Amino acid sequence: MSQNSKIQVHRVTTRPLFRGTSDASRPIYGASFKRGFDLSITIILAPFVLAIVGILALLVCLDGGGVFYCQPRLGMGGKTFKLWKLRTMVPDADERLQAYLDSNPDARKEWDSTQKLRDDPRITSVGKYLRKYSFDELPQLWNVFVGDMSLVGPRPMMPHQRQYYPGTAYFTMRPGITGLWQISERNDCTFAERAIHDNRYAAMISFSVDLWILSKTPAVVLQGTGV
Repeated sequence: MSQNSKIQVHRVTTRPLFRGTSDASRPIYGASFKRGFDLSITIILAPFVLAIVGILALLVCLDGGGVFYCQPRLGMGGKTFKLWKLRTMVPDADERLQAYLDSNPDARKEWDSTQKLRDDPRITSVGKYLRKYSFDELPQLWNVFVGDMSLVGPRPMMPHQRQYYPGTAYFTMRPGITGLWQISERNDCTFAERAIHDNRYAAMISFSVDLWILSKTPAVVLQGTGV
């Protein structure tokens, strides 16, 4: 953080959130600057990411099915875009999920609260490790390159999840590959708590804050807590 940044710690869930104002960096960190930063980092990382994605794509092919998975998500202003991932689920994922939820009340409760399952019957053996370390999300650098997403921002939501995000600043920003709630709560976070993180980030957004979040992301990913 710059010397002129003011950071306050607030505890709104079980872990601390950061709220701040960045007097030195905020004036120059408009939409154009943030977009330029996203493009610069994406272009620099592209050769390395393409090599890694190529290797992982071969592993995904081993269990049959397609390599990539495309899913509609809501972006800035409520615009729908196609989010890209490496495939981590079986071909009949929707049917398998419904059958599992119908026969498991505890799983149904977990799904209704977070839209995620720690013991997800849809995940392939390769997909389990891709998700654990977020390797499945590497293709989203393409979404950043074309302007659907930013490196840092709120996690992109599915269209049907909009009802779970009341009173959020989500739609004022491009969704991000990483963000405040990803480094604070990871997957231990309800939708209401995610909305709080998004509002915090919108209030404190600055170049130094984005650098801070990006610097924290590798250590969080290497913990292997993704699902």
